[in-house]
Amino acid sequence: MPGMPAMKLYKLTTHTRGCNKSYDADLVMNLKDHPNANVGDVVEIYAPDDENGTHLLLQITEFNVNAGRDVISIESGIAAAFKMRAYSNVVMRIVNPADVALDSIEITFKDQYMGRSEMWRLKTYLTDTCVYVNKKIDYNDMQIRCQVYEMWSQGERVASGVITEDTKIVFRSSTSMVYLFLQMSSEMWDFDIHGDLYFEKAVNGFLTELFQKWKKLSCNHEVTIVLFSRTFYAAKSLDEFPEHMRDCLQLDYKGRFYEDFYRVAIQNERCDDWCTVLGQLRKLFTSYQATVLRYHEREHMKIPPATNSTATQGNFLEVLNISLNTFEKHYLDRTFDRTGQLSVVITPGVGVFSVDRELTNITKQRIIDNGVGSDLVCVGEQPLHAVPLLKFHNKDTTLTSADDYSLPHWINLSFYSTNKKIAYSSFIPRIKLPLFGSTLQDASEGGEDNERHFLSCNQSEYKHNHLFDYDAYDEQIFQPLPAQSTCSLQRVVRAKKTSVPSLETYAYNNEWENLTPTQIPAIRRKMSDPDIHHGTSAMLAALQPDATNLSESLASEKNSRRTIVSIAPIVRPGRALINPFDPSQVTIKLTSNRRRWTHIFPKGPTGVLIQQHHYQAVPAKSTQAGQHQHQKPLQPLHQNGSNNNNEPEEYGGENGEQYDRVSSYSMLSKSVSSQSEDKMDFFKRRQNSIMNALPANVPNLTATQAKSYLWGATGEQEWTPAITTVKHLRPIVEGEHHHLGDLEALETASPPDPVEAEAGGGGRGKIIIGVDWKSLTIPACLPITTDYFPDKRSLNNDYVITDYTLLPDDVNHDYAQSRAVYRKPLSTEEVCKEIVSQRLAQGFQLIVVDEKPSNGGGCSSGSAVLPVKPPCEIKKEYLLSIGRIFHKISLSGSVITVTGYRPRHPYPPINVDYRYRFHAPQHETYEISGVNFTTEKLENFNWNHMDLYICTRGDVDYPLMESLKYWRYRMYLLPRENIVNKIASCQRCDIFPDATADNTQDQVEDFVRLIEAVSKLKRQFARKARDSPIAHSITKRRHSTSIISRPQPNQHDTPRITEKHHNQLNSQQQSINVRPKLENGRIPRHFPATDAVAAAGIAARDDQDDGFPVDIKFSPNATLADIFEAMKHPVTGVGYFSKTQSLPSCTFISYDALMWLKTRLNNGRQPLELLEAMRKERMICHASGDWNQPVVPGFVFYYVVEQDKNAKDYAQPLNDYRAFVNEWLEIEFQGCSFLWHDEQVTTPVPNFLRESPAPQSWTDASTNKRVYRQSHLEIDVNQKSDRMEWGHVKHHTVLQPGFAFEIVVEWVTSSGPIVADLIGGWMRKANQFNFLVSVPADPMAEPFTKKSDPLRGPIFIPLCTTFLPDGATLFDEFPEESRSDRMLFLQEAILSKFGFLPCVLEKKFSVGKDLPKEYQYVHCTGNMFALIRCATNNNTQMESPIQQEEEANFTRCVYGHTNNTNVPKKVGFLWAWNHMIPNKKWKAQTINNSADGELFQLKLLKDFREFCSNSDHRLATFWTQSQEIKRKAQKFEFNNNNNDEMKSK
Repeated sequence: MPGMPAMKLYKLTTHTRGCNKSYDADLVMNLKDHPNANVGDVVEIYAPDDENGTHLLLQITEFNVNAGRDVISIESGIAAAFKMRAYSNVVMRIVNPADVALDSIEITFKDQYMGRSEMWRLKTYLTDTCVYVNKKIDYNDMQIRCQVYEMWSQGERVASGVITEDTKIVFRSSTSMVYLFLQMSSEMWDFDIHGDLYFEKAVNGFLTELFQKWKKLSCNHEVTIVLFSRTFYAAKSLDEFPEHMRDCLQLDYKGRFYEDFYRVAIQNERCDDWCTVLGQLRKLFTSYQATVLRYHEREHMKIPPATNSTATQGNFLEVLNISLNTFEKHYLDRTFDRTGQLSVVITPGVGVFSVDRELTNITKQRIIDNGVGSDLVCVGEQPLHAVPLLKFHNKDTTLTSADDYSLPHWINLSFYSTNKKIAYSSFIPRIKLPLFGSTLQDASEGGEDNERHFLSCNQSEYKHNHLFDYDAYDEQIFQPLPAQSTCSLQRVVRAKKTSVPSLETYAYNNEWENLTPTQIPAIRRKMSDPDIHHGTSAMLAALQPDATNLSESLASEKNSRRTIVSIAPIVRPGRALINPFDPSQVTIKLTSNRRRWTHIFPKGPTGVLIQQHHYQAVPAKSTQAGQHQHQKPLQPLHQNGSNNNNEPEEYGGENGEQYDRVSSYSMLSKSVSSQSEDKMDFFKRRQNSIMNALPANVPNLTATQAKSYLWGATGEQEWTPAITTVKHLRPIVEGEHHHLGDLEALETASPPDPVEAEAGGGGRGKIIIGVDWKSLTIPACLPITTDYFPDKRSLNNDYVITDYTLLPDDVNHDYAQSRAVYRKPLSTEEVCKEIVSQRLAQGFQLIVVDEKPSNGGGCSSGSAVLPVKPPCEIKKEYLLSIGRIFHKISLSGSVITVTGYRPRHPYPPINVDYRYRFHAPQHETYEISGVNFTTEKLENFNWNHMDLYICTRGDVDYPLMESLKYWRYRMYLLPRENIVNKIASCQRCDIFPDATADNTQDQVEDFVRLIEAVSKLKRQFARKARDSPIAHSITKRRHSTSIISRPQPNQHDTPRITEKHHNQLNSQQQSINVRPKLENGRIPRHFPATDAVAAAGIAARDDQDDGFPVDIKFSPNATLADIFEAMKHPVTGVGYFSKTQSLPSCTFISYDALMWLKTRLNNGRQPLELLEAMRKERMICHASGDWNQPVVPGFVFYYVVEQDKNAKDYAQPLNDYRAFVNEWLEIEFQGCSFLWHDEQVTTPVPNFLRESPAPQSWTDASTNKRVYRQSHLEIDVNQKSDRMEWGHVKHHTVLQPGFAFEIVVEWVTSSGPIVADLIGGWMRKANQFNFLVSVPADPMAEPFTKKSDPLRGPIFIPLCTTFLPDGATLFDEFPEESRSDRMLFLQEAILSKFGFLPCVLEKKFSVGKDLPKEYQYVHCTGNMFALIRCATNNNTQMESPIQQEEEANFTRCVYGHTNNTNVPKKVGFLWAWNHMIPNKKWKAQTINNSADGELFQLKLLKDFREFCSNSDHRLATFWTQSQEIKRKAQKFEFNNNNNDEMKSK
């Protein structure tokens, strides 16, 4: 730049991070060189000779004294990426951050769960930092790792920049939950213009390319692939269908019968290489159509002819809703290694769907509210009109009804075209020509085909068409309404509009002449889309009963500009109909829904948000014109040859909404391109003129500009008719530059070939819709910011306002008094931040308003606090929105005010009842299922309860309720079995032994260690580690060195206890009150206690097995007091927990005490009775201080009552049982009492053959016992997080060896990565004899259940019950009433042979119904579940979900609610897979020596099926063996003359 002083040059060196502690930053330099630089300044570095080359921006994070003078050092990776050579000279200067601020930045992350509140915290953390392409960001407080992907500034992509308050941050996840739906409509079997089947184009073309891109970007999505289609049946009535077909039939608006089929090819899988799946899809394709169309065929039975529907008629919206039913339950089955949800529909159609209006409204509402990405990929050719286009079912078949369309902005559309070159022609047809010469089928069969064959129809039917003046008609129908009040909330009674006779109507009659006003309400239609701008129009005035003829009155009211030559009356509709061929004329009222996703789009050069996969070719000649227009952008732009007939004022020209049509798309140029200076100058000028002049770009959308284009996701790009699917343009976003060092891509993305662009003609640019690969490979998460807030007038007229205030300090003060356990309360500011976080987590977005409120506060995204006059008063204000609900949260001093705005006229809730058939992997048939699609009433969320829950830090008064949608992670603790490896070597899988007692103790000890870790407890002496070498090598030895500190003055002698070896123990024992002071470092905490014991001069024996040093055995006549004194011994006693808040001093658990007593009692005295006697004597008490709690064996806390109250370590109990239980997990042990006293051996007879069978589980034995208990859980154990984190743990109240033990972590006020950290710690803790496995909230996912994935379902495996000779029935020697139970016990015995363990569930209750007994099991590997249900009860229908009265209920099901499709008429098992196990682990368990690398799981299923079907008489053999065992047992008993009753007890 001439005229500027010569810049100071620096020598550039590079360093690598971590090799030298002092060189840890991106940029290192010496402070002496830069006396006026500060830490935090942003500097620009570039080569002096190449001023327009790449400029690198870095932030000074530290100064280094050791750096040389006039030398700067940057990290070597950055230097390589920005092509900066070491030891070259560079210019470095400090820049103003505002000049290099980024408009938007995209950040990618992988294999982790990042909730929306974490995204907000990360945004705050990144504000005012400098970033560059591929920079790795580590946010340690939150344990978040991510990487910069792409940055935009001033309409262009840049390589580095500064994140400011206003930068929009887009989070993209490369580990998402992805549903790929392939629409198998009839077009899949058609050929495209290149001669490929559309299926080949979809699979060999699109999917192959998609999977390659996934691999290139190393995505790790969890994918489900589903093939779906709709089958129509040509039948007039239900009677034509045989009985077995009627369950799932539905009836459409034209009275046609149909059925929807879903074939799940891949379910929740992750793969490194997806290309193997393509072969599987091709296999399915070959048989798909035949299977589905002939699914119901049976011998000697006539069924109505079936046809596959076209794409337009298909079940497109249903598919989206099915994925939403899973996505909206994301908080139930939370995993910590993926974020984000995407459903992709791949269709052979062209993006036009015929849909039901109610279902459209539901789908739209759900997709927008849930923030789910929905992509539609068409492999058909792009049509000549705007797409995606939803054509509403026209239930009115009279001639006068026009078709109504909707252009959904909530679907992201891509067109996939192959790059095949045809030698002879480059012509691409944009319409499919109809087939000539085909005769028209009769209406019932080919109703939809009429559209295809219309050219070949009998022409005379359309003779009357020439009477119409089409231009007049079009102009009049599509003429926008005069701007009037926004009455989109009130319903408008509208008359039907007339139309050209629709192609599906044949009879031409004159009924429309007689449309009298009385008929109007009958043909009233619902509003199609709440977001379209409605006007009341003059027709309302016309609806007076005295008008003789409706058409006359309306025509007189109409101020039409042309006379209408038509035989039909022209009815002005209540709103402009949408013309799909020129949608830009309809602007719609801006709503929050319309702007929900806009912040993921970058701003193009014209300041308009752009979608990067829509390309526009800019004709070369009009670019100049475009540049000059920037000086006066508010004039309607006609210079570029707009081919509209209508005057622009009609549709928003006055609002300054006509954007520059020439270059509304970014032609990517790099941040500072090497072009001439005047171009640079133009860029600066552009900044000043266009950005300030176009009001629509500025997000302060006031009522006057609050309109937006109907078409397109951004609402800011105009649709132009000259669209083409040219493939030779270089796409803007091709992903190459995202690999490190590939900045050339930024520099070389040249504008398209001018010749190509010229072809556009007419000066209007062409839009080419390509494939949005970015959205399909690294889908964006719903942005945390948006920019729409209603204006004041609308707020007052259309919204109900409620508000409440929170005073966290007062609340906490009250709770601190009453609460038994002190926890540090949240400060008011933390509460405020947490309240905002919770709303973000539930899908709200922060509203960024441009003008700051004048009340001195007003910070919209929360990090900068503006200085206010009184320095103590903090003032902040946050605006949030979801749908039509707005919240304002303001913090002023110590008061938080929450103001809610909810719509005065909420949309009525709709419920659609939907039936379908689905075929999941490993199933043998298409099962029937039903599901409800409902819009959620977001205004009913109980925010007040949630806010008080936060204020009181999760107090018991405000429990988490189901409706609060808290997150949960459910786990089973299972015993580790080494038998899985054995299965690999065996042919059979029923080789699991009966539960053995030999490693029960190991498992219980392991369990105690785990619960100690969960409770964050430490022992004074660590328990002896099982396998430690020291434990075995200690011989009897005495050491004189005493580690125990000097005895206190108040010591007393230990009573002498006679031992078998008569070796008297006379060592002095200090009082129980004083804990032994260990010298630091002498005994490591995790060290076996035996050394300490040996060191203390106590003889240790070798045969100890309970982790306690055994030094004595009690004589048979030892008194209770003697035993108690020995128990209290600080070293040889039971052992206490270290001092912990809310536990009294000298606390132990009953299991430890029982095991300690067992090894020292030898005269048949029962340890449990002794402990209970001690409690009754008031020597010990439950640790809550409640005397009424009896001694329960297990992980239950008790403490020694007699203590010196003055000792410094003394802590008294809470004396509040309820508060104690909320703090500590207490678990009773059942079924393992043989560990602490000798029990009689139970009978070996299998349960199903005993005279009186044992109860299935402890819940059957004690019905009044609670199955689950809940305790408070501190989550941030490693103190990493910068937010207060807590949650709850729900767990079984009883541990029974051989059963799965359930632990559920529940939270709302915690960060995903921190919870993951905590649970990972537990999993490592429990992995010696047990292991924790994650399980779904609804493992079986039975059809017709509400919470589960609609495309998952159990596999039914029937059990053969007719294997006895002579057809004898099973159990006929037993009384009738016990047989059904015995059958369950037989099934249980079979399951346990295959390694399944029972899981205890809460009983399902149903009013007035006796629900069948059912038991659930989990395999010991955690990989699968089984369920058995009593099959004899008659009333085994699953309840149909009860609807609220006010919901409008829609069903197309013709057969009524008989939801009994899944009730086992036969005896058998329901089998389901655990989809929560990451499938890389799943796949790791392949069986190596099997021929095809068969999966262990599939082998087990196959073998289980064979066993149950009695192949090779395996079932019969099992039965006879069991009978044999029973005979032997009876013989043995008879010989011993033992009483059988005694045994069975």
